[in-house]
Amino acid sequence: MADKITVTWYGHSCFKAEAEGYSVVMDPYADDNVPGLPKLRVTANQTLCSHGHGDHNFTAGVETAPWTGENPWEISWIDTYHDDKQGELRGKNRIHILDHNGIRLVHMGDLGCDLTAEQIGQIGKPDVLLIPVGGFYTIDAAKAKEISDLLDAAVTVPMHYRSETFGYPVIGTLEEYTKLCGNVVNYAGNSITITKGMEKQTAVLSHG
Repeated sequence: MADKITVTWYGHSCFKAEAEGYSVVMDPYADDNVPGLPKLRVTANQTLCSHGHGDHNFTAGVETAPWTGENPWEISWIDTYHDDKQGELRGKNRIHILDHNGIRLVHMGDLGCDLTAEQIGQIGKPDVLLIPVGGFYTIDAAKAKEISDLLDAAVTVPMHYRSETFGYPVIGTLEEYTKLCGNVVNYAGNSITITKGMEKQTAVLSHG
């Protein structure tokens, strides 16, 4: 069994996680929904969505590839809220937890609230944490840093922010988060390979 996973970012909150040839796409965004991002057309064996909004649930953009073996991922989830008013403003949000051979990936979706002590315990210590940082629709940079510190992931990947070329104008920038972080590593591409025992870092991926 391979002691590694590959994580690829397509922009916004959309990622693909791969292990042993099996791939899972999380939170695909709809055509012309997120300013500046190209239409999403990817292939995967499975699709997971944190909630029903168009920038996170465009399953039509993911072609499902056949698979005859066992799913190498153990997948679980925690239901949270998209806002800090118990879903009154934007409904529920689902955190997905993907485990493979001792490596844990956590995709926070559009988390908009604090985590309870029980939820923190359920999440544990991720090897890679995908967390929104832009605010307005989700937790903001300061709250994301607070939560990422609590979870103490080896690799934290910020998502759901804006740059000069993409993203919703009302949300915050990547830099609002990274200026709070130590050991920020900028990757030239949009993929990262995760193994156990990686140097603790905030990993900035380039979508493309």
